Amino acid sequence: MEREVQQLVEMGATVAQARAALKQHKDVMEAAERIFDGSFDHIVDEDGDVAMSSSEPIKQKPRMMTPNDEGDDDTGSDGAIDEGEDEDYIDYDYDSDFEEQTGKSNAAAVDPYAGIFFSKDRREEVIEVEEEPEMVLMPGSSGKIPLMTQGQWMKGCPEGSEQSFLFSLYRELSEGECPCPHGCGGSVARKKSDFFPLFPTFSEYIKHLGSIVPRTCSRCSKTFCFACGESTTPNHKKVPAPIDVDDSLFHCANLQGAILGVGLAMLEKAFLDDAQDALGQKTGDRSSRKRRKVEAPVIATADLNDDDNDDDDAYYSGTVQGKKAKLGTGYAGDAKEDMTGQLEALNAQRVKDERLASLLAQIRTFLPSVNRERGGHASDYLVHPTALAHLRRRFNFVSSQLLRNDSLTDMSDRSTLYFELFEWLETISSHEALASMMAMPIMVVTSAKPVAGKKPTPKGSSRIRERTIVYEGSSGPRELLEAIVIQAQAALKGLEGMKAPEVETTEMSEEQKRMTADDKGKAKDDGTVTSEENRKLLVFCQRIVNTAKAIDRSLVETKGKAFVDRLHAGLPKIPAASNTQVDSAPIQAGETEESAMEAYLKWANRVRFEYCDLTVPPAPNATEEDQSPNYKFFFNNEARMLANSDIPKRSLAIAKELAVLTTNLPVAWNSSIFLRVDESRVDVIKALITGPEGTPYYNGCFLFDVFLGPNYNQSPPSVKYMTTNGGKYRFNPNLYADGKVCLSLLGTWSGPGWIPGKSTLLQVLISIQSMILCEEPYVNEPGWANSGGTAKSIAYSANIRRMVVRTAMLGNLKNPPEPWADVIRTHFRLKAKSIMAQLDKWLAEDDGAATVADGGFHQKAVASGSSNGFAEDVAELKALLTKLQADEDIS
Repeated sequence: MEREVQQLVEMGATVAQARAALKQHKDVMEAAERIFDGSFDHIVDEDGDVAMSSSEPIKQKPRMMTPNDEGDDDTGSDGAIDEGEDEDYIDYDYDSDFEEQTGKSNAAAVDPYAGIFFSKDRREEVIEVEEEPEMVLMPGSSGKIPLMTQGQWMKGCPEGSEQSFLFSLYRELSEGECPCPHGCGGSVARKKSDFFPLFPTFSEYIKHLGSIVPRTCSRCSKTFCFACGESTTPNHKKVPAPIDVDDSLFHCANLQGAILGVGLAMLEKAFLDDAQDALGQKTGDRSSRKRRKVEAPVIATADLNDDDNDDDDAYYSGTVQGKKAKLGTGYAGDAKEDMTGQLEALNAQRVKDERLASLLAQIRTFLPSVNRERGGHASDYLVHPTALAHLRRRFNFVSSQLLRNDSLTDMSDRSTLYFELFEWLETISSHEALASMMAMPIMVVTSAKPVAGKKPTPKGSSRIRERTIVYEGSSGPRELLEAIVIQAQAALKGLEGMKAPEVETTEMSEEQKRMTADDKGKAKDDGTVTSEENRKLLVFCQRIVNTAKAIDRSLVETKGKAFVDRLHAGLPKIPAASNTQVDSAPIQAGETEESAMEAYLKWANRVRFEYCDLTVPPAPNATEEDQSPNYKFFFNNEARMLANSDIPKRSLAIAKELAVLTTNLPVAWNSSIFLRVDESRVDVIKALITGPEGTPYYNGCFLFDVFLGPNYNQSPPSVKYMTTNGGKYRFNPNLYADGKVCLSLLGTWSGPGWIPGKSTLLQVLISIQSMILCEEPYVNEPGWANSGGTAKSIAYSANIRRMVVRTAMLGNLKNPPEPWADVIRTHFRLKAKSIMAQLDKWLAEDDGAATVADGGFHQKAVASGSSNGFAEDVAELKALLTKLQADEDIS
């Protein structure tokens, strides 16, 4: 009995629960199921702790529910198997299950897919067991091979009764006897090294299985499958695959479950090893180099292990961030970026990606698929429950890390790996038993803590460690893919080049027709030159978009249109052109600051990047020769000069830039960046930056015109500051009244500047937001860099606040420039309460001095208490804010 108790303890039960369950149910499998369904939650250990308890009794189909946070472990969320059910497989049609549950509720509007699909409001506590793996010498191996432990096999956040099936399959394939199905009385002993050795490569594991799975009985000399014990016919027919695979390895679902479980564990380990290596190299490089100053925050490619949900016990590795250097705005010192080793790092990454892609392709051979080249196997239709369990736990982890990459350029450079990932997603979505996981939230680790009060492992036995792992819901695979789709569509728009105006065609004369015929075969191309790099990015982006479409088509076939419509309702929205936008009810701030913050972030994320029409309607008397449109834009002439031009290198740079900007513009309650891009000229851009909290610019709306010139990104963009009160106000030593922006990145200030092919518009925008619109702008002037906190600096900030209220707040709200009317008014409406409190504070702190247009550089002392119009501006602005709160028209 002690052996059975130990097995249950390894699964997360306490000793007391294991003994109580085994007294009632002699079979370990049945005892485990009863523990999992909560039947023994009331059993108390010797130390008085209650294990696996829940504050509420487990109801039918509890796997759909989010467990309470108090002491729930993995078993607390598992649902019991029906008493009369003897089948070895369960129905994974989660949506129909939940319809039964929600159908009993009295709310007709209840989301039929809530709880398991789409919702990220889930939290699970799981006790996971880690033990030292047993090492064995396998035939043909030069050294000992580790065996997959039961804890490794069952690792991850459980759903439904998955733990029962995982435990059952592991136990069945690692111990006991496999009897000959022909009735001769012969049998073959199973041991852990048969199905659970972790070979260095997946191909070695498959070769090993190929040597043991088709068994010939020593008594009757007939063949049977060692995994399921059923009779088979000897079949050494090869299956089309990246590795040498016999058809015999597709005989049964048991084999499918074992191969996918072990293979995906190998994939997860290889992925984590590569990520740790990359992190170690970055940390080493960081510590070995002298710290250099940078002008703007580094917008870097996300590490494979970057995730908002890093745990505290090495489940995921976080990035190491240095302290922010104190910099003079517009000047970044004399150091230059160290490019040493970049080529070697890229080559090393390429080798790792090819290895991972190869492993993914090999494992995909065994993924259930009804679209195999030579027809499906039995296991393709009767999927083992553990297959979905391992896909959700292990493959979802790897895929989510890859899909969270926010750099389309990086993904394109690693297309070998990403193309294989897309193959997986398409295969999964096309199978009825697996398609559900495309919409299910990916459960990620948020914390991992040792289980307190556990007795030490007895001497002579393998060391066992128990940890309480907290999992929380995050975006599902299809939602993560949509963020990449948005980037890909933006890049495709950039690769289109500049759209030429449509010219009305007229009937050609006979002479023109003759000349056209004579020129056939002699003329050069039409000038549209596509470089290899452009073509590569184009193909990659098209594949992303096509993958999403293929997944949605498959989901319609496997889950129904209602399921897909509900899925799409929760996806991030693609930035729409202004003429395709649909009016919707205005978002409300609510009664509390918390609700206002939530509403603001929801709104800002939705509208931070959009395409719109920035052209000026042609004049009634415009001639045919003047076909190029004009733009509501400072750089109109420059834009018109590049009309109809197609510069492949520039198009590629703009495509990459747009891909980053669509999903990476920072938005927050305290400061945000919004962009509007002309729908036909993606090099014509307008930016709005809201002033950061803690600065004299807070909540002001500061507008910029941006043009990506003919040499972009070999040279920086052209940027013009537009919030100048008609060219009168200088808001900062780096923002001139004539609109000049002083920044070394832009080549308008001394110091390290634009790095061709590396620097980005996003860096420029964030530099303006965080370094120009700063807490103490007076010290931005080089000669006054050491004057922080002085009376002159304080007076300078007070003067800025008066200009901000008059122009960046009141002026923009009363006469919002195109195309910012909706953004400006919604910004002030949602933050009205906060801004009115801010205005009261600013008014109380005002020194009463007159507003000086040049920022106060030459300001003379003004008697305290003199009227400077600030109080009147504040009163007028507060009146407008009150009207906005009441949804009254202020135009």
